[in-house]
Amino acid sequence: MKKLFFVFAFLFVATFANAQGVIKFKSESHDFGKIEEGIQATHTFEFTNTGTAPVVISNAQASCGCTTPDWSKEPIMPGKTGKVTASFNSQGRPGNFSKTVTVISNSETPQIVLSIKGEVNPKGAEKSVESAAPVAPATAVIKSAPATVAPAPTKATTRKKSGK
Repeated sequence: MKKLFFVFAFLFVATFANAQGVIKFKSESHDFGKIEEGIQATHTFEFTNTGTAPVVISNAQASCGCTTPDWSKEPIMPGKTGKVTASFNSQGRPGNFSKTVTVISNSETPQIVLSIKGEVNPKGAEKSVESAAPVAPATAVIKSAPATVAPAPTKATTRKKSGK
């Protein structure tokens, strides 16, 4: 009887030891395209726990201070969904950007890297282009008549005659 009890106890423990949460993101990257400088660009990455145990995200670490992560703090039960949000502050950062958020959890894959990218248009770039006067292309060839040059005056022609 004791042997049978230990066999069932072993099988019970072995079953739960293999239970693991699995995070499956719909997408692990997002391209904002072109955005204006000064806006807060935000994207929410959604995931599903496809495993057999609850998943808890313990941390989400951004690659720099201009990106702020937020995530589901409660345990995500099997079959349920959660989210990780990445917000990029574009103020003072014109040009291309590519940032990452590393998600740390108790899932089968303990670290998953999410990425965001895009291009920040400098503040006022469109206004200055619209108000600028049209400029001829650099490859334009302007033809004109040849210039005629008058001879320089000589000393003799520039002297004044005295009235005596």
